[in-house]
Amino acid sequence: MKRSAGGVFLALVFLLSVWGSAFGEMNPMVAESIATIESQLGQIPSDGGGKRIGVLVITLSNPYWTEMKKRYEEWASEMNVSVEILAAPTEGDLKSQLETLETMVVKGYDAIIVTPMDPFNLIPGVLKANEKGIPVICSGPAIDAKALKDAGGRLDGWISATFLDQGRLAAEDMVKKMGAEGGKVAIIEGIPGAGQSEARKKGAGDVFASAGNVEVVSVQPGKWDRNLAFDITTNLVKAVPDLRGIYCANDVMALAAADALETSGKREGVLIYGTDFIPEARTAIREGKLQGSTTFSQAAWTRGAIVFALKLAGRTTDLPERLAIPIMLATAGNIGNFEGWK
Repeated sequence: MKRSAGGVFLALVFLLSVWGSAFGEMNPMVAESIATIESQLGQIPSDGGGKRIGVLVITLSNPYWTEMKKRYEEWASEMNVSVEILAAPTEGDLKSQLETLETMVVKGYDAIIVTPMDPFNLIPGVLKANEKGIPVICSGPAIDAKALKDAGGRLDGWISATFLDQGRLAAEDMVKKMGAEGGKVAIIEGIPGAGQSEARKKGAGDVFASAGNVEVVSVQPGKWDRNLAFDITTNLVKAVPDLRGIYCANDVMALAAADALETSGKREGVLIYGTDFIPEARTAIREGKLQGSTTFSQAAWTRGAIVFALKLAGRTTDLPERLAIPIMLATAGNIGNFEGWK
């Protein structure tokens, strides 16, 4: 059921010419990302038939997830789907996230899309969904496949970015901008053990390690927290006054790092990259506060997740185990291409 390259092109033309009620004039890169995802799904349902889909994200206190919530709701309206987005109150609240999933199972959705905080915390909830016959899609970092299988459970699908590439692309651009001189760099990761954090850290770290003129002087957990990242950076530039670059595993921490350097009078000459391309980061890149942020289209991701869920709810069997999302790097040099990016 997978489409040919010609099918992707036709889907792209269709997206650019027809869809508009939810997104206005669609950014061509967004449309291309959607077409790439849909090429993996076969025939796309034209109407969701009022199906009910539950979506569990990490926390709505983070601007990345509030943007994802908007994208889910926009597509739900466009596609005649009822969608409810729930979350834990804070990052790292593993217990509350599991309790929320268990409540969602009781509500009897046609399908559930989950983004786990770590590889293990949602396994008991997935088992309960399996017992009820509710399809479960993992969205983003993976639930540990072996642990889930050992517990007697299963996932029905997985949609994810290659998080390693997010760190890799940012680090490659940083090394390029540092030039032959190279220098000392640092990594501020998210929550240790979280799938997306570990992969982004590794992607950046591998690039830095392979560059003979770059020295990684610090790798510290910022735990996705603005205040913690600010403190880490403040102490870091005191200990390493000749620091040349910082890669942060999300934009919230990258923006905090930039603020810390500015407050310390050390902003000049330090390259800062983040991940997620949240609205505040877009402005910061235009203004030179950040040098870049790696991203994927949230509109493409959420539409792909909803279509995947609809097809599973309809008991379609010829589906990929994983939907892959294209990754991009936004910088001052190409920021104009991201107008209308969602």
